[in-house]
Parts: sequence; C-alpha cells; structure tokens
Amino acid sequence: MFERIKTALVLVAIVLSCMFATASHYPMLILMAVAATIAGYEWYKLMPVQNPSTRPMFTWGYTFLALMVAVIALYYHDIQLIFWTASILVWLLSVYWVKNFPKYDAWYNKSLNIIGLVLISAAITAIFSVWESSPWWLMYLFLLVWGADSGAYFVGRKLGRRKMAPNVSPNKSVEGLMGGISLTVIIVLAVQHYYLDLTLPQHFLFLALSMITVLGSVQGDLFESMIKRRAGVKDSGHILPGHGGVLDRIDSLLAAAPIFATGLYLLKMMGVDL
Repeated sequence: MFERIKTALVLVAIVLSCMFATASHYPMLILMAVAATIAGYEWYKLMPVQNPSTRPMFTWGYTFLALMVAVIALYYHDIQLIFWTASILVWLLSVYWVKNFPKYDAWYNKSLNIIGLVLISAAITAIFSVWESSPWWLMYLFLLVWGADSGAYFVGRKLGRRKMAPNVSPNKSVEGLMGGISLTVIIVLAVQHYYLDLTLPQHFLFLALSMITVLGSVQGDLFESMIKRRAGVKDSGHILPGHGGVLDRIDSLLAAAPIFATGLYLLKMMGVDL
C-alpha cells in the first residue's frame, strides 16, 4: 500500500507541475509524448501473438509508430477532431463488445493495432487541447474521472449487488456506477454554481457533457479490462510500482478525454462561453 501511495504522489506531482508550473507548452508536450510512447508499448504487448520470435522487434516498431502518430496529431491541430470522432465511434462500438464478452471476441484481431493508435493519439491530443483551453479545465476532467472511480469504489464496496459486467470486471456493480455518477453530479453542480455564468439551457448542456464524459470513463475502464482478460494478463505493464502500467492508469481517460474535448469544441461552436 505504501508503495502504491508513493507512486501516486510522484505521478500527481509530475502531472501538476507540467500543468501549472509554467505557461510553456514544452513540459506538457514532453509528458504527452512519454505517455503515448509507453501506452503504445503496453498496448501492443496486449495484442494477439502472430509470431512470438518477431514480437520484440514489432513491439518496439509499434511503440515508435504510436509516438509518431501522436506527435503528428499534436502538431497538426486540424486533424485532431478526426481522431476524437474516430475514437468516440470505437468507444460506442466497444459497448457491444463488452456486453457480449466472452461469447463474442472477434474484435480481438489485428485491427486492434490500428484502433490502439487512434485511441492513444485521440486521448493524448484531447488532454493537451483541454489543457491549452485552461489547466483548470483539465483539472476538472481529472476530477470527473477520479470522482466517478472513487464514488463507484466506495459505494460498490458497501452496497454493490448487481454486477455491471461480470465477465469483464466482476467487482464493478450497478450500485457502484450510481455512486460514481452521484459524486460527479455534486462536483459538476458545485463547479457550475461557483465558477460558471451560464443560462439555464447552457447549464443543462454542460451537465450533459459532464455525465457523458463520466460514462465514457467507465467504458474506457471496462474496455481495457476486457482486453487484459482476453490477453490473459493482470496488468498492462509494471512501470508504475503498485499501479501496474500506464494504460492501467489512463484507461478511463482514453475514452473520457476525447469526449470532453469534443464537447468543449461543440459548446464553443454553439456560442457557450466557458
């Protein structure tokens, strides 16, 4: 437990320093590049094995490719919305995959290599885009994800009865999901009351975006759990002592970040001043 807490504190310190310590873009860009590299490495390690003898070479090749795609997407802002939209479509499709696992697992094929590039690049660029809007909006995104996860954990532990996806993540319950949503609603209402000056329809739009983001974070967690279960591993990696891999830490953000970034973009297009 001490090792887990120590790792978490170090991670929080690094992320917050990159977010708030300077107005320069470079610390966040470097952090995003590192995250994309490690996430790409871990993602490919979870993919179906075609030829074990060549796997190490292809793993490093895929890792480099994941970094290059993420860097290109970070540099060319015009294509970011394409990545976010493609990512959201994948997350919608993954609901069917999770619901029908393990009876249906045809999704576990070579196409996951391309899907991984899309999901990782979409999440990295979305996180960076939200940070560019304001570091506080990125903090808000983190609060939504952490609030949903914490509320689900504590409520599910005490009151959890009905399993949400027993074949994918047996510990997650419907009651836990409701607890996570309830906690995030409190967070959203507090932010709206103290920090946002919006009309009533705009408040409902912002609340809807926040709740969809929360549901996306839950799906991101379930999808990564399903891939790990199909691949026969407990953690995506071992780089973070007590926490597993980078994908284990950002699985919820893989889905939540593109949804939230797309929502902010659409609200801005509608004239909502956040």
